[in-house]
Amino acid sequence: MADPNGFLSQPRVDAAKRAVDERLGDWREVYRHLDPDDRDRQVRAQATRCMDCGIPFCHSGSAGCPLGNLIPEWNDLVRGGHWPMASERLHATNNFPEFTGRLCPAPCEAACVLAISPDSGGAVTIKRVENTIADVSWERGYVRPVTPAVSTGRTVAIVGSGPAGLAAAQQLTRAGHEVTVFERDDRLGGLLRYGIPEFKLEKKVLDRRLAQLRAEGTRFVTGCEVGGAGPGAMPVERLRAEFDAVVLAVGALRGRDAPNIPGRDLAGVHLAMDHLVPANRQCEGDGPTPVDAHGKHVIIIGGGDTGADCYGTAIRQGAASVVQLDQYPQPPNTRDDDRSPWPVWPWILRTYAAHEEGGERRFAVAVDRFVGDADGTLTAVQLREVRVHKNPTTGVREVVPLNDEVHVLPADLVLLAIGFEGVEHLPLLDALNLKLTPRGTLACGRDWQTTTPGTFVCGDAHRGASLVVWAIAEGRSTAHAVDAYLTGASDLPAPVHPNALPLAVR
Repeated sequence: MADPNGFLSQPRVDAAKRAVDERLGDWREVYRHLDPDDRDRQVRAQATRCMDCGIPFCHSGSAGCPLGNLIPEWNDLVRGGHWPMASERLHATNNFPEFTGRLCPAPCEAACVLAISPDSGGAVTIKRVENTIADVSWERGYVRPVTPAVSTGRTVAIVGSGPAGLAAAQQLTRAGHEVTVFERDDRLGGLLRYGIPEFKLEKKVLDRRLAQLRAEGTRFVTGCEVGGAGPGAMPVERLRAEFDAVVLAVGALRGRDAPNIPGRDLAGVHLAMDHLVPANRQCEGDGPTPVDAHGKHVIIIGGGDTGADCYGTAIRQGAASVVQLDQYPQPPNTRDDDRSPWPVWPWILRTYAAHEEGGERRFAVAVDRFVGDADGTLTAVQLREVRVHKNPTTGVREVVPLNDEVHVLPADLVLLAIGFEGVEHLPLLDALNLKLTPRGTLACGRDWQTTTPGTFVCGDAHRGASLVVWAIAEGRSTAHAVDAYLTGASDLPAPVHPNALPLAVR
């Protein structure tokens, strides 16, 4: 049983970050690497704060973890120093805890019973414990290839090597199917590789997991556009002929633009991924990025995760200044029980590590115009204070200026980090006779199968741009559906339903 003193005897202590000056001198992860004995001791103390609640909302798919991670169980195992068993319990529900432990915003912590009252000292540091279990598992050799006992002789093609595709691939390979993952980029990982900055996820962490998948028997083909016509492309006719099932894990990479803002066509205005992808390629050794923030006044439009990624990247590139703009008002520092009651995802001010490194954030403002010189090059942005509300008649969100006052900020580089509109318009979809929904996603039935028989969908391609933990959960669930389709039944876990939505957005 849990420690009866639990959170009463142990305060919440978050993982320590490296000093700002130190981490701005490189691209390594921001968190400090502690001596293993000190790290294990600290994390065991943090795991002690978990009280193994009667109803553990932390691993509820509706409010907490969509993977159904058995959080109280592995917290108690860590508390007792039983690291091999903790690793086993964690990997039982999560293929890639080193990804979620670094990248997931932790809805489990928002749903923790200790998050109800500030008097408790705050939620259990679930994310820190999870990440430490994952790191210890690799350090001590607990992570090994898991190969199937028998082969089914059935073949599965997975298009896309992001977290959803990789989770589906690992599950189906372990079930005995012959799995091939097709990736159009030159390296594997999808957004894990080229969308997430190195300071949040060092790519050696991704590469060691890919090595495990290869050792288990999953086959990877890079530089292959499925449904395309260029060199190395895979025609859909051949795909359907060679594989018994196809899983589409192509993501939702169509970035939202701002074409109606005057000056959008000026040189220096880019989508966020135009900045992040080449910056990650530069870290991989592919040469200098064409969208470099060095010495420039950078404006980032959008207050979410992608905006913060651009923020930290621009600072490391040596930007002269960085300002992040958010059209919504500044959230409170603590949960507003009327607006976002426990256990739903709270509306609070989220400060990322990048925000500690310099720059400025502005709220309740929107760009009125991009200003350029006679050569068509960006020189400034014009801002206005705004209020966002929903039109009571149409239900459409509207951004309304509060007054006529205009603020001008110098700008040499603007990055649009205002979200994604859905799946890209791929030739693959036309060849499979698949249409996008009004949300820009691919629909499926209860069995994760699209309207094209034998073709399944998971991850962002199905639900829209979302969290890494949801991508893994959907990949695992789709693997269950594909296994049942190929063999008639499946023992693989299916943590989420295709129609599942987080409690916060219902």
